[in-house]
Amino acid sequence: MKHYSAFAVAREALRYHTGWERAWRSPEPKKKYDVIIVGAGGHGLATAYYLGKNYGIQNVAIIEKGWLGGGNTGRNTTIIRSNYLQDPSAALYEKARGLYEDLSQDLNYNIMFSPRGVIMLAQTQHEIRGYQRTAHANALQGVKTEWITPERVKELVPIINLDGPRYPVLGGLWQERGGTARHDAVAWGYARACSAMGMDIIQKCEVTGVRSDNGRVVGVDTTKGAIDCDKLGIVVAGHSGQLAEMAGFRLPLEAVALQALVSEPIKPCMDVVVMANTVHGYMSQSDKGEMVIGGGTDGFNNFTQRGSFHHIEETVRALVETFPMISRLKMLRQWGGIVDMTGDRSPILSKTPLQGCFINAGWGTGGFKAIPGSGWGMAQLMATGHSPLTEAFTMDRFKEGRFIDESVAAGVAH
Repeated sequence: MKHYSAFAVAREALRYHTGWERAWRSPEPKKKYDVIIVGAGGHGLATAYYLGKNYGIQNVAIIEKGWLGGGNTGRNTTIIRSNYLQDPSAALYEKARGLYEDLSQDLNYNIMFSPRGVIMLAQTQHEIRGYQRTAHANALQGVKTEWITPERVKELVPIINLDGPRYPVLGGLWQERGGTARHDAVAWGYARACSAMGMDIIQKCEVTGVRSDNGRVVGVDTTKGAIDCDKLGIVVAGHSGQLAEMAGFRLPLEAVALQALVSEPIKPCMDVVVMANTVHGYMSQSDKGEMVIGGGTDGFNNFTQRGSFHHIEETVRALVETFPMISRLKMLRQWGGIVDMTGDRSPILSKTPLQGCFINAGWGTGGFKAIPGSGWGMAQLMATGHSPLTEAFTMDRFKEGRFIDESVAAGVAH
């Protein structure tokens, strides 16, 4: 793998950029691998990367039915935070946030991490109590957050309207080290590093079946033929239920679309991320000047990846009161991603009834922020059979009543 540096950029500029090599290989699948990861999104690629880096398992195939990073990884709104209420959630997301801070150096690839800070607005008395409780829980967990006053919110976000008639801003939960990263760059950086370790990234290869023998996984059937493996990781976001059915078990989740949109580019006006759960809306400004806007999930099960007018109206109508300036902006584009939601709004990182098969699913609307931590924990689980980061997120918790209720922290998402 060629090392990226300022010197390399200058050298290639002098020779008209003819010396750059492909960031990752596109090989044909081998007959057998030690590990197959289904899903070449952020979580799948991170799992493969840490299998190789931390445990030396490099005979790995990452299989993707579409193109690398073309699912939810390329369709999210890039928010990174770890201010969750429950201890297992805070540990997992804080591990991810910490890894994000050094990920560009680790991968030798600029993921454009921007620790600009995240504010979760309190616009009802109930939210004040909830966020103050979360701030106290975060202090015990070692996650740095703080409750801030409306005046402090205004200092951080000058364009905000504190005195909305329906939803006044009463304060906020502020995480200074939260922020954003470039979603495509995260996937590309992990892919490049995986390929450099000798792993095979196989695109346009759909899994059509999971093969087993005496209760243990032995391989998968794909549109490029049968591929054998010793261990299988299913990391396919909104299609987790379909892959689980192929493997012979069911998951307690449902698939829904999550929509977002961006405005035309404007001059810099907001350098933090703002979330408003009461009105189900959030907003940040991209490096290109676009206002990135999104809200809650659709209210019905579906697999569409396109937007809808009623969602634009519902989300923007709510945000206009808090940010009056956006009423004058034109929409540039809109999209949707398919997310899988569990009953407690927490993910599933678990062994499965099929021996040798592992599942990473149920992230709902908060998957991007967890990519490095999820990959770290899943790699440990698949390599050793146990991980402190994942032990609370097993499939069994639903039948045993061990819910990790993050409906307040994650219900509106992001």
